[in-house]
Amino acid sequence: MFKPVTIKDIAKALNLSTSTVSRALRGGYEISEETKKIVLDYAEKINFTRNPIALSLKERRSYSIGIIVCEVANVFFSQAIDGIESIAYNKGYHVVISQSHDQYEREVTNIQHLANRSVDGIIISLAAETKDYSHIEKLHAQGLPIVFFDRILESMNTHKVTSNNTQGAFDATEYLISKGVKKIAHLANAKQLSITEQRKIGYLKALEKHDIPFDENYVKYCEHGGSKKGEVDTAIKELLDLQVKPDAIFVASDRLSIGCLEALKKYNPKNDVLIAGFSNSDVVNLLKPSLSYVRQPAFEMGRIATEMLINLIESKYPVEEFETKILDTTFHINE
Repeated sequence: MFKPVTIKDIAKALNLSTSTVSRALRGGYEISEETKKIVLDYAEKINFTRNPIALSLKERRSYSIGIIVCEVANVFFSQAIDGIESIAYNKGYHVVISQSHDQYEREVTNIQHLANRSVDGIIISLAAETKDYSHIEKLHAQGLPIVFFDRILESMNTHKVTSNNTQGAFDATEYLISKGVKKIAHLANAKQLSITEQRKIGYLKALEKHDIPFDENYVKYCEHGGSKKGEVDTAIKELLDLQVKPDAIFVASDRLSIGCLEALKKYNPKNDVLIAGFSNSDVVNLLKPSLSYVRQPAFEMGRIATEMLINLIESKYPVEEFETKILDTTFHINE
């Protein structure tokens, strides 16, 4: 029968106290480098690993971080998760990933499940359908560290990481204007998302700069983030059915961009509508019609959010000052 080696076994073999061995394995500053080396060399020799369950019970920590994103298959979120994991695993934390699929009820279930699993903190990007934030606010009020990224909750006093959505949207819209078009529609995400408002502001600023009047009929919101079948298709058809149809579309997200291209192939065979939008996928370089795109620093956003969360988790004192980091986007032209 397998019997794991314990700290007591190492202490006995090296004629040291269990507390000395424990501190040496943890890298404690109060233990000499010579003693640390003796302990670590012996632990490696016998393939010793610390019992994570015993460790978490002793320190009242699970050394796990919960992640909630709308969809792992979305390239932006998969890149952000890579960034999250690059920091978490180096700091000794495991990552538990869950998907909301942009559904409010699934987000509520996921965050409650993660809290019940005793994660030490949560990194979340809000679902498109979420309008009631009480499920997050209650856990935060109870002391669970929470960090937002990309789709953030402005009203909550905690760390947040996002990109310069307004500038990215401005760049994309101004590029379309530079191609000689003036009737520019905007395919947007759910109204209440932080990114939706920020990207619409950038779109409006570009129109204003070039003296192009804003037409509310040219803005279509996708309240389910494009996850509901036919949602994007319907929005594009409504735009193309307008008496004065748009000659370009600024699209607010990856999923919406793909849906927009599919709908245009169906309803706009003349291929005379230009598109620019947000996308982190390399596949966009192969798409027809071509899509010029705003890219967000997803990996870096995930990395910074994780550093922020671990700092909250490991802080010995209550944290009262919080930061919102806004990272620059880049614009890529596909002719």
